[in-house]
Amino acid sequence: MDTESYRILLVEDEPVIQELVSSMLGGEIRGRNVELRVVANGAEAVPAAKRMLPDLVLLDIVLPSLDGIAVCRLINADPALGHTRVCMLTARASARDHQDAEAAGADAYVEKPFKGMDLIELVENLLTGEAFR
Repeated sequence: MDTESYRILLVEDEPVIQELVSSMLGGEIRGRNVELRVVANGAEAVPAAKRMLPDLVLLDIVLPSLDGIAVCRLINADPALGHTRVCMLTARASARDHQDAEAAGADAYVEKPFKGMDLIELVENLLTGEAFR
């Protein structure tokens, strides 16, 4: 992990959520710069992650071209992305969705709508090695 910055990949197709998360997580987290990149569909997510080698992927479930559960599985299966944490950030709230995300290897699950401070706290904890659901 780069000691100068945290790398976060946001995989989200809704422009409003892209802007909201970008404004919340832009800048610094616990004294380290944040490099945030955004892709808008599942097909772009894994190639972007392989180029970026993010510390954290914030991943919607409902995406064009490839759903977030499949993307999560692909990220977790790639040895080059072994250090990458995955947090589902989605409006899908059923118990089945939670189970599918956990089975795919997600480290956390946040339902939309979310509170900004809750997301920031979760991201900080994931980036510093604390995982919880």
